[in-house]
Amino acid sequence: MRKTIRQVLVVALGAVTAVVMAVGPAQAKADAWTNCPYGAVCLYPEGQGPESSPSHVFWSYGAHNLSGQYNRHWIINNQYGGAHAKLCNGYNGTGTCHHDMAPGTGWSTDFTPVNSVVLYLP
Repeated sequence: MRKTIRQVLVVALGAVTAVVMAVGPAQAKADAWTNCPYGAVCLYPEGQGPESSPSHVFWSYGAHNLSGQYNRHWIINNQYGGAHAKLCNGYNGTGTCHHDMAPGTGWSTDFTPVNSVVLYLP
């Protein structure tokens, strides 16, 4: 039985669609308690707990500058592989840094003096 080019393309596209649907999109799974994707560091809105949606999600190593973050905020380190996070009072990870967070830790702290969040591998 001879097939047309259109019939072959429809079969091929159907197979590709089935494979893509089976694999699904690559998504980072959020931790059930913190709504923070696995592999990220999350900062939550002022006065809201980690059960809310994060206002900032940091994925890459290095300094992440902040602006307009005052009073108490929750921050969660949901990274893996031993990656840490710390808070610094200067931009670009400068000045005094504190709150060295190991993976799987987090807390509520005053972000008024904090101007950057640094993700790093010790």
